[in-house]
Amino acid sequence: MTRDTRAVAQAWAVGGIPEIETGDDLAEIVAAAIDLDGGLADGDIVVVTSKIVSKAEGRLVNASDREDAITSETVRVVATRRHPGGVTRIVENRLGIVAAAAGVDASNTPEGTVLLLPVDPDASARRLCDALRDRFGVRVGVLVTDTLGRPWRTGQTDAAIGAAGMHVVDDLRGTTDSQGRRLDVTVSAVADEIAAFADLVKGKSAGLPLAIVRGLDRFVTEEVRVPGARSLVRASDEDMFRLGSAEAHAAGYAEGHAAGLRERVAGGDPGSDEAPGV
Repeated sequence: MTRDTRAVAQAWAVGGIPEIETGDDLAEIVAAAIDLDGGLADGDIVVVTSKIVSKAEGRLVNASDREDAITSETVRVVATRRHPGGVTRIVENRLGIVAAAAGVDASNTPEGTVLLLPVDPDASARRLCDALRDRFGVRVGVLVTDTLGRPWRTGQTDAAIGAAGMHVVDDLRGTTDSQGRRLDVTVSAVADEIAAFADLVKGKSAGLPLAIVRGLDRFVTEEVRVPGARSLVRASDEDMFRLGSAEAHAAGYAEGHAAGLRERVAGGDPGSDEAPGV
């Protein structure tokens, strides 16, 4: 990839998106709004909030208890924490994303319902990307985004959960820095960076779920079907923080207690099957 240090990136929200309902032709709605906004240029990146994708795909479900919906979407519990309002659960969901509440959203939905994430956000992004390229006749990339927390930082930011027609990372390994030193580990998560950039103009409560980012065409590809946002999910065997602190402590304690009991039995002392101090 060539890099122009003089490049300027722009992002703006696109209005005109109505309330989305199940079965709506999201590609047509998005394209019509962009048309009124002035269209697309070659290399533009279209960023859409996952909520409107989920609504169009019928991911609104009845749920008298949001916690039940979270449980149904959970593959693995990472961490839990009790607070005056209840219990926060950080879990791995069916997409492999580790997030609070499995990405289940109860905001801006009818009473008694919750919104689940798209079944396959990368496929959703590809369909939208194909439609926009056909409509406007230019190379465009598409990101589907959702709001995620960050383990070591306060606050949330938007990140890419679906992507098409663009590189989701900028792999700088093997290149050199300004001092001529070789870079061996730097892989920039550009899809997440662009998602956060676009969220600055969309906002969380302004009713603007669509944005265009211009000036980053070096990340847009000729092909629509390239590795998507799923490739940004860290493999479990590479995860150094697979459990929350309380869960890791409990698991370590249980393993140590079990090992101690085995040693007692092996030494001929049946001992006690109770944990120390109980």
